[in-house]
Amino acid sequence: MKILRASDYKRMPWKNGGGETVEIAVFPAGASIEDFYWRISMATVASDGPFSSFPEVDRTLSILSGDGIALTIDNAPPLTLGRNSKPCPFPADKPASATLVNGAVTDLNVMTRRDRFSHRVIRQPTPVSLLPSTTLRFILAVGIHTITLGLEEVDLQPLDCLAIGADATSDLVISGGAGVFLIELDPEDGKPRLS
Repeated sequence: MKILRASDYKRMPWKNGGGETVEIAVFPAGASIEDFYWRISMATVASDGPFSSFPEVDRTLSILSGDGIALTIDNAPPLTLGRNSKPCPFPADKPASATLVNGAVTDLNVMTRRDRFSHRVIRQPTPVSLLPSTTLRFILAVGIHTITLGLEEVDLQPLDCLAIGADATSDLVISGGAGVFLIELDPEDGKPRLS
């Protein structure tokens, strides 16, 4: 297990310059927004506007705080996303824009380059016990949580993240809070990687 503390996340401007993104984890280590294989980040959206385009990338968007957004993807009817909505996957190279429902929101973004990785984002109620998995997993804390893996136990504060390698062999037990975001990453060549 590797603990990623919210206070240590890297901050940088959006690709389109319209705001700031907070990078939680990226692979390969030190990759830019142009050459990552996968990237997990958060952003505060304070005004209506377009999303950055990422060629050959798939993206999943979830709302962490605020009243939500109306998300328009490739001229389809708007989809309203709030804190209780399921994570929304869509191609990051299709035109997308957001209209705020009622003020600023903070969102969770997970992106994978199609020829390198695929991903899933699950809003996971807690407490829960998860079986071992061959996927690389991240747990993003929404509240305060305790996570146990075998003999190891860690406490996560809001927006801390825990990375669990694909070689973990014990059940993952998550307690506290009302839920977490479970992020699963699968390499297209079948070889797990951790940043």
